[in-house]
Amino acid sequence: MDVQVVALLVSPVHAFEGRPQDGPLVDPLLGSCDRVEVRAGLGLVGDRFYAQPAHRKASVTVIAAESLDLITAELSLAAVPNPVLTRRNVVLRGFPVDGLPAGRSRAGALFSLDSGDGPVRFQAHRPASPCGWMDQVLAPGAHKALRGRGGVRCEPLDDGFLRVGPAVLTVL
Repeated sequence: MDVQVVALLVSPVHAFEGRPQDGPLVDPLLGSCDRVEVRAGLGLVGDRFYAQPAHRKASVTVIAAESLDLITAELSLAAVPNPVLTRRNVVLRGFPVDGLPAGRSRAGALFSLDSGDGPVRFQAHRPASPCGWMDQVLAPGAHKALRGRGGVRCEPLDDGFLRVGPAVLTVL
């Protein structure tokens, strides 16, 4: 299936600590990048969850850009929020990623993403549920609006690269 990689995020710091009403920590490198390196079983090189044992099965998060389109309409926002503010690593347009996890008891779908440097396989494991921070960084009401469409936490199974632009997603 043809998709579009809208944004990629690798962030070395965890900006959402403490209470949402106090605001996020400053992330000096917050912004999308054009290309990321993926390492099997470890995550995205340079990301805060890279090689963290507690996050091996959740080191890469993927969200559908359409989720932001929907909350823009639901919350009557003037513009679609910057997808990087969701702190998801990969923002895709053209595929319903929230349908990939199978549930708590077993792994979800196995899929590959090829953005021009060869396919990289991922194992979907569980939903990337939104948190209260979404109300602060996206818009009031975004936390509730993103429930059920906050993306999916995945484990990378191959080394490779992802880049912004056209891509092919294959459910294996």
